[in-house]
Amino acid sequence: MYEGVSKLDLIYRRLLITKFFTKGWGSPESMRRLLEFRKTLSCRESCMNLVESDHPVHVDKSYESGDCRVMEGHFLSPFAIHHPEIMPKVAKTARFQLVVPLKWTTKHKPVCIHLAGTGDHGFWRRRMLMARPLVKEAQIGSIILENPYYGCRKPKDQLRSSLQNVSDLFVMGGSLVLESIVLLHWCKRMGYGPLGITGISLGGHMASLAASSWPEPLTFVPCLSWSTASMVWTQGVLSGAVSWAELEEQYRKDTAVYEQQLYPLIQSPEEHRWKNLFKMGQEFAKNYPESVNQMESVQKQEMDDQPEVQSESSLYSSIISSISSKRTNSNLADNKRTLQQLHLHSPNLPNKPISAQVIHFMRGVMDECTHLGHFSKPVDPSLIIAVTAKQDAYMPRDRVTGLTDIWPGCEVRYVDRGHVSAILFNQNVFRKAIIDSFNRQISKYFSNA
Repeated sequence: MYEGVSKLDLIYRRLLITKFFTKGWGSPESMRRLLEFRKTLSCRESCMNLVESDHPVHVDKSYESGDCRVMEGHFLSPFAIHHPEIMPKVAKTARFQLVVPLKWTTKHKPVCIHLAGTGDHGFWRRRMLMARPLVKEAQIGSIILENPYYGCRKPKDQLRSSLQNVSDLFVMGGSLVLESIVLLHWCKRMGYGPLGITGISLGGHMASLAASSWPEPLTFVPCLSWSTASMVWTQGVLSGAVSWAELEEQYRKDTAVYEQQLYPLIQSPEEHRWKNLFKMGQEFAKNYPESVNQMESVQKQEMDDQPEVQSESSLYSSIISSISSKRTNSNLADNKRTLQQLHLHSPNLPNKPISAQVIHFMRGVMDECTHLGHFSKPVDPSLIIAVTAKQDAYMPRDRVTGLTDIWPGCEVRYVDRGHVSAILFNQNVFRKAIIDSFNRQISKYFSNA
């Protein structure tokens, strides 16, 4: 499975010792509410009704910095209004920076919202690598929004960027959708436009969800993300950072709750692909353990002198997900009892088998809450320019629906790198895509303004 992916991605993940979801799924009641709330968020009309167009936004200070004016502000997250019991108190206040030219020299005042990727706390990185260069290169302003669970919005007991519960990721996503709508409304009130949104990695996917909810043409540039987050956590290298033992324990403890109350709320747009994946999984299981040995041999050859990276392999989760993904009727709970455990050892569970039900539930709940096929299509897909890394080991793309299938008319640009190296060396490519999309929007909708 590692053929054609970046060795740097594998090695970089190997060097990081952080674990995600160390407290498990989150409470079943929180998961139930989030799964139901997704259906409201994913419909543009109902989502827009969650945010008042004049939602209060407070500017705390404004100052000059070189050739830019920087404003810092805050507002109450609309998510905290609708689900105050789920959102941590420290995360309820959204904080942002607006970076614009000291003096606009263009006819229009374009502004783009930048959502944070994994580990991007605070404002400095996006301000220096994206916002300030965009002002210099194209007179494009930027709003840098801090993610819930990051920076000033991070719970005290959370270690760095490691979300403690799976449900935290869905709270983050729902919050960013609504907070982006607040900021887009505010920009219109302030006289800025045209408007856009972008993000890298995690930020790219969050931007995809937010862009789907806005009822007007919008510059939209998702970078190093794809159509669903499920493959990140069950197939990509981050699957090796998941605390599967805790997820397994909680699932077994409350199996009836997960299977009878939560599974009926889960549906994946990828169901039509699962039948083929099941056949692949059957073939793999039929030849086990020879099939494992064969794939390990291929992996060692690919990694040359880096055999230790094998411990970061997510092969186990990919195969289990494939085998456990068969669905014989419309209710996922109906086939849970037929799933079998496979003794494929993960780096997280060296002495225990991984439960097929747990992998299947992770895949299903991630598709339910993050798959773009569930969300409204952006108003004008021709303004979408996605930037993707060909050798991305964090964001596998080969087993899920592509962006051009979900958003016909969008453009996908590729860089011949992995995930980490693209972040390090292709910021200029991301900025170029933003500039190009804004130029398209101006030409199409603002030429007579």
